[in-house]
Parts: sequence; structure tokens; C-alpha cells
Amino acid sequence: MFQELSEKLQDIITSARGQATLSEDNMQEALREIRRALLAADVSLLTVKSFISSVREEAIGADIIRSVKPSEMLVKIVHDKLVELLGKENKPLNLTSNPSIIMMLGLQGSGKTTSSAKLALKFKKQGKNPLLIAADVYRPAAITQLTTLAGSIGANIYKDENEKNVLNIVKRGIEYAKEIGANPIIIDTAGRLQVDNEMMAELMLISNSVKLDEKLLVIDSMTGQEAINVAKNFDEQLGITGTILTKLDGDTRGGCALSIVHATGKPIKLIGLGEKIEPLDDFHPDRIASRILGMGDIVTFVEKAKENIDLKEAKKIEESILKNKFSFNDFLRMQKQFKMLGSFSGIFNMLPIKGLKTEDKEMISHEGEKHFKKFEVIISSMTPAERENPDLLNASRKQRIASGAGVDIKEFNAMISQFNEMRSMMSMFSGLKNGKMPNMMDIANKMRNKKIKYR
Repeated sequence: MFQELSEKLQDIITSARGQATLSEDNMQEALREIRRALLAADVSLLTVKSFISSVREEAIGADIIRSVKPSEMLVKIVHDKLVELLGKENKPLNLTSNPSIIMMLGLQGSGKTTSSAKLALKFKKQGKNPLLIAADVYRPAAITQLTTLAGSIGANIYKDENEKNVLNIVKRGIEYAKEIGANPIIIDTAGRLQVDNEMMAELMLISNSVKLDEKLLVIDSMTGQEAINVAKNFDEQLGITGTILTKLDGDTRGGCALSIVHATGKPIKLIGLGEKIEPLDDFHPDRIASRILGMGDIVTFVEKAKENIDLKEAKKIEESILKNKFSFNDFLRMQKQFKMLGSFSGIFNMLPIKGLKTEDKEMISHEGEKHFKKFEVIISSMTPAERENPDLLNASRKQRIASGAGVDIKEFNAMISQFNEMRSMMSMFSGLKNGKMPNMMDIANKMRNKKIKYR
């Protein structure tokens, strides 16, 4: 997400490093470039004007200009103003009622039903017992879709395929939630291809008849500036409490995210990445601003690691490393853990890697994922004994495995060589026991002796 905007802003900041001081003249040039970058990222004109005015007001200050390097000053100001533009701080969902009731709103195709399931999964991972209410009685297969998604994540669902009165479905669903002790309740409402009076009347009826804790508008971030008009319309008529941006990883420009808060005054509460049923992510303006400026997002990376890493599997890998018995099975375990953190490109966006262009990230991500898949195929062609003991691989075994995996023997040997290099590096920590750190000089000498090459 934000790749195009991120690259352009980083280039502008890099050019500022060549300035001895940040004068009003070269500041104006930087602001012109930032303005162009924001407009190219499909940020609304009103939002761009407000942002540039805010940055200019902050930047044209003699004390600030004299006290810091131009590039550092520009980074700080743009970062702080981006945070403000994105809503200043994370706004958590209001879940104080018992049960708390969340109504999902949005146009058809915005990802509303999928987001409802993703939100339910998020609650389940938090130890809650959510209930999904299938209140879309118009779109063909909408109830079937929600039922399938609920089954895939093990969530409760209330549906009544014979009832066409949406308010009756919602009220009975709430009663059912109370009976089974479900909380929160997520209402998946109907959408239309465009905002119309009939849809709004139905949503207003639910809103006026049921005490709702959240009214979340689901927006496809790839719809660009049209999303702003949709958000304004929903907010004016229903008073939304926040938005959920979907497919944010597919939007390289990011204009929707940067415009929506400014246009509605309502916070972005959650974001959805990818088509897979994975929990929605909380929206943190400061972290997103850091990503846009190429500063990474280590906090989110660590949170994802804590949430997704299987500690039992990680323990097995650790024990193998400490015993100097790292096997192909351990490699598969490690690879599975890595996948749990998300896609290669998503991980790249969370790490502070400066100077890496979008096309380079995409190439590395693509090659990395392809490399992982190929290694899986190779390992699956091995016998159980070979997977557990890499030292068994002699020339004839290698030829058999390469043939079974459909891989050229040279490529096979290169991949096995890379595995052995990684295994050699891990063997240096085999003496790490009882919490004692190994001797770093010994490790350095071992590395020189083994002539390990890093790719």
C-alpha cells in the first residue's frame, strides 16, 4: 500500500538532504513536489490544499529551520501532519455494551460480507464469542456466502432464509445472541451498486430501532475519490462511527485513506489486507505515516509475530538449532511460521528498508515466494529419513529427489547449498544453553573458517 506515494515523498526528502538550510524558497519547491505527489496518489484536492497549508505553516519557522537539518525537519513535519490527516490516533471499537452491536454498511462489492467475517475472526482471536447476523436478503447467495465464511472460522451465525423483513431478522438475531451468550453482534446488511433511498430507508429503520454501538462503513480503497462521496452520503444520513478500508494492500496510491478522515471527520478504525480470511488490522495513523515515509512499522511487525507465531513449533525449531540438528522438517516449520506473518510484500512494508523501489520489492517478494514454494516441492520429494537428516543426501539421492521434484540438478544443488549455509550459521549457536550467550569471537572465527556467503 502507498508504494507510489511513499517513493515520491522519499525522493523529495532525499533531495532536501542536499540543502544546507531549508529556506522559504526551497521549502516552496518541496511543497510543490509534495502537492504533485499527493494529487498523483488520488488524494482529494481539498485534502491536499489543507495538508500543504498545514505543512507550510509548520515549516516556515526560523527557529526550526536553524536548529535541525533540512531533511530531518521535513521528515518530522510531514510525518506529524500525515498522522493528523489520518486521524491522529488509533480509535478502538466501542464494545462497552453487552452485547455490543455493530452494523456493517457499504455498497455492493465493497467487501462488506468478507469484512464481517474477518471482524468476527478478530474477535474470536481475542477470546470473544461473536455472532454474525445475515441481514442481506437481496443479493443472491449473500446468506450462503456469510454461512460459508462463518463455518470456515468457527463463528456463530443467525439467518432466516424465509424471512424478508430485515428488522425482524436483526431483532431475532439479537435475541438469539443473548440466548447463547454471544458478544459482540455483527450485522451484515445489504448493499446496492449505488446509494439509493430504499437502501438508506432500510438502514435507518434498523439504526432507529436497535441500539447500535458501532456503524462501520466498509469502503473499497481502490474506488478512489468516489469513496469520499459515498462516505459523506452515509455519514449525513446515518451518522457513521467509523470506516473500514478494504483491499488497502492492492491500492498503490493510497488517496482514499488519506482523504476519508478529512472528508468525513470520522476515524478509520480497521483495515483489510488481501482476499484471505485473516483478521482485520487496527488502524494506527502514526504507523501508517511511518510506512509512507519509508520508516517501517516494527511495532505492527512485532504484534503480528506475537499473535501468529506458534510457540510450540518455534520451540521445536529452537531445540533443533541448539542441538545442531536443524533438518528439512525444521526448515518447513520455519517457513510456515514466516508465512503466518503475511506476504513478503506486506512484511517488506513493515521493515525500515530505505532506498528499495517498488519494483525491487515486488521482484524480491515474487522470487522469495517462488523460491519457498520450490523448496517445499523438493522437500516433499524426499523420504522421511532424508527430511530429518540432511547429511544422507549423496549424489544418487540428490539425482532422484531432483527428478521427482522436476528440478534441474544444478538448481537443486544450489538450493541445497543455500540450506547448508543457513544450517552452518545456525550451528554456531548450538552451544547456547541455559541462557548463556556464545562467545562472539568464536562465532566470527567459525564464520571465517566455514566461509559462509550471504546472498
